[in-house]
Amino acid sequence: QVQLVESGGGLVQPGGSLRLSCAASGSRFSINAMGWYRQAPGKTRELVAVRTRRGSTNYADSVKGRFTISTDYAKNTVYLQMNNLKPEDTAVYYCNAETTTRSYWGQGTQVTVSS
Repeated sequence: QVQLVESGGGLVQPGGSLRLSCAASGSRFSINAMGWYRQAPGKTRELVAVRTRRGSTNYADSVKGRFTISTDYAKNTVYLQMNNLKPEDTAVYYCNAETTTRSYWGQGTQVTVSS
């Protein structure tokens, strides 16, 4: 059973920065992709950014140029550097890891952007 442990959420003013971290443990299979999703109140969960083991990266249009995803597959960790945060970035951010057999989710970390 894969466990994902997230950290780094919190309250930040508009224009500020936060860095999220997520470490995966317990996987018997190779993790092929790790990424971040978010869910704001009353909205569906959406992709923020994902990076595969081979280095392919995909970002939501709304975060391009502001967020950067990075991974260390030797440690099965993924990071999300978030700069120039906006109030509309407020959401619960979930870490995701995918193997060839299934997808795993973290418990979520709250990010609130407010003055």
